[in-house]
Amino acid sequence: MLHRSKDTALARKFLYLIAILIMLAIAAAFAYRLFGVQILRTALVPTTKFEHQADAAPSVYADPAMWFSRPGKADDPSRWTPAGYQPAQKPVAAVFFIHPTSYLDRSHWNAPLDNQEANERAKLFLRGQASAFNEAGDIWAPRYRQATFGAFLTSEAAAGQALDLAYRDVLTAFDQFMKEIGPDRPIILAGHSQGALHLTRLLKDRVAGTPLAARIVAAYVVGWPVSKTADLPALGLPQCETAAQTGCILSWQTFAEPADPSLIFDTFDRTEGYTGAPRGDTEVICTNPLTGTPDAAAPASANLGALFPSADLATADILPGRISARCEGRGILSVGPPPNMVGNYVLPGNNYHVFDYSLFWANIRADAERRLNTYLNN
Repeated sequence: MLHRSKDTALARKFLYLIAILIMLAIAAAFAYRLFGVQILRTALVPTTKFEHQADAAPSVYADPAMWFSRPGKADDPSRWTPAGYQPAQKPVAAVFFIHPTSYLDRSHWNAPLDNQEANERAKLFLRGQASAFNEAGDIWAPRYRQATFGAFLTSEAAAGQALDLAYRDVLTAFDQFMKEIGPDRPIILAGHSQGALHLTRLLKDRVAGTPLAARIVAAYVVGWPVSKTADLPALGLPQCETAAQTGCILSWQTFAEPADPSLIFDTFDRTEGYTGAPRGDTEVICTNPLTGTPDAAAPASANLGALFPSADLATADILPGRISARCEGRGILSVGPPPNMVGNYVLPGNNYHVFDYSLFWANIRADAERRLNTYLNN
């Protein structure tokens, strides 16, 4: 009974967090559309100078306190599961998961590691996202000096410096992860939003052209666009073409109809890809998480279970057969008409970014397990 009560409390906190963050994002995007980028900058972009900080020493991530999740850690948020699911008792793979932006303050360009609000939000994201992988492997999710939300709203040099600092923490954590898991375990890489951005850089710097590529079961680059021509060739892994393929990349960005991804692509298209080529209006990877294949369509009956709140936001349930998905356009994932079970709080353009994992939670779980089994049997 105590365990059930604790799980209910965790689910309630997670759902409240989703509601709060979506409302904040909607308010910011609404102001952007009506009044321009200056209001957003005033509200969310730091006005202080970028604070140069020393890189984390290689030994820092040997301390378990520098991880939200890792084997043996008490109250590990990534081991949360909804009713009917349990984490593996003896996980086979090792999962490196990079959490999305949880620091909303503009007093610093990078989150202080002891910022309680950002840390609590990060833990809640891990419960709703990284938990999808806890049947396939042990999850390692580092604390890192993430760039603040406002860093994504400006072209100031400080924003790039903040993202670089955050990435260097992630890279140091990954190197420690590799030391601790040993030389033979299969590896799953995953992240969301800012975490997925850092994951693309990690793939380029640590996987591409190295023996490590042979140990990657799959890389889930979710909630961040990956150009098929300007990025993918530099990341060291192809996109996943089949549902059981290993050593490949999955990526999607979720929208309902009518979809307007301009707030994402307007910025993305002006940047240079990892190959050095302009991203322009290139196609991006769209993996349908219901099928595990690219540029595909699937009916709601293929959805093994989406994570949905109850009417009073007291619990989270897995409900199968409710959400369809199809890839369309340049590579966005459409779920059709707006799902009414997640409430009305979505980003402008019918962007379901916050729900990139939760709408397909059970399918992502099955996908990771299927690809791992293929890896082990080859």
